[in-house]
Amino acid sequence: MFTGIILATGRVASITPTGGDLELGIDAADLDLARVAVGDSVSVQGVCLTATRKDGSCFYADVSRETMAKTTLGMLRPGARVNLEPSLRAGDALGGHWVSGHVDAVGTLHSLVIDARSWRLEFELPEPLMRFVAAKGSICVDGVSLTVNNVAARRFDVNIIPHTLNVTTLGEIKAGDGVNIEIDVVARYIDRLMQHSGPR
Repeated sequence: MFTGIILATGRVASITPTGGDLELGIDAADLDLARVAVGDSVSVQGVCLTATRKDGSCFYADVSRETMAKTTLGMLRPGARVNLEPSLRAGDALGGHWVSGHVDAVGTLHSLVIDARSWRLEFELPEPLMRFVAAKGSICVDGVSLTVNNVAARRFDVNIIPHTLNVTTLGEIKAGDGVNIEIDVVARYIDRLMQHSGPR
């Protein structure tokens, strides 16, 4: 589990094809890799990956064809900046919300508007996911825990404060870009329970 609070950004150091999928090498010089052991989970752009080996400031993870198809990781190029968060440990502060690292869909940035010192970003999602998105609820965008402002049809918008713009990749985003979206895990389970609760 993660919280959606980005602890560092890294850079894609290598992308190595491995029999149909690939191995991703991440230079995580700004992340305390002492807390990441081989076999641990790390959120990379909101995607839960398993660290398979470490070498200096880099860690490596396998990315399956399923993950490449359902997230933006297959579109990364060497040198790309990525958001990083190690998995939550007992006693860590829960500063964002519960995040699993299991991406539901790739959303698209529809518009970006400067709103005082913040950016107001409007994203578009596949219609079936919109029932999980609620005003003032939580959502995870590229691994960042955010609060939803408004919801309309297939779109929702969020405000990104200057700190978040500086310390995550959201400060580099532009209209038309794809982003990894994870809906609130609580909403997912409530929906599943309601499907099996019978008539009321």
